[in-house]
Amino acid sequence: MQRNAEELSSYQKKIVGVDDHLGVALAGLASDARVLSNFMKQQSLASKMTYGRPIPVERIVNMIGDRAQTNTQHYGKRPYGVGLLVAGVDELGPHLFEFSPSGMTQEMLACAIGARSQMARTYLERHLDKFADSSRDELIKHALLALKESLAQDKELTVDNTSLAVIGIGEKDGRKKFEAFKLYDGQDIGPLLEANVESTTAEGDAMETDS
Repeated sequence: MQRNAEELSSYQKKIVGVDDHLGVALAGLASDARVLSNFMKQQSLASKMTYGRPIPVERIVNMIGDRAQTNTQHYGKRPYGVGLLVAGVDELGPHLFEFSPSGMTQEMLACAIGARSQMARTYLERHLDKFADSSRDELIKHALLALKESLAQDKELTVDNTSLAVIGIGEKDGRKKFEAFKLYDGQDIGPLLEANVESTTAEGDAMETDS
């Protein structure tokens, strides 16, 4: 969910691609997120150059956790003022990690961070049992509906304030296929909003009319 400080200001980007197999969503200081994401890009590139393979997701998450925790132990340094959701795919499968400014990291099945995120968390907890058997399109729908839950009553998801990234393992012709990180932003998110959020709203209005 992208937010703008003032009505006339631009929306702050909330999703950053690190590598083909890795991306982060942020909540907090964009400058600190830039420092950490650049560090992750450097480590990911170093892994490819040294070992010839993408860096495992858990390893790079532990690295930024150690880096952040070190800042809490030194006089003159401050904790990073940003929380991250790190999503990626490696040889062990898909992963989602939550990173907090203290340096603590934990793997999650689903998660939301940032302002008004509790409403989104509640939605995710309510539908958690469905995620394992959901298709790619169904997971996108759940993500957008969880975002919608976090909005104030007078707000709607739009192409300006919404961005979404997809990364994971899908199936094609009965075989598993890696889907590289892809960001849907600006006009690219429009069709997804129309197909998933607006159709659900229309269904809800129709049910109210029938009742």
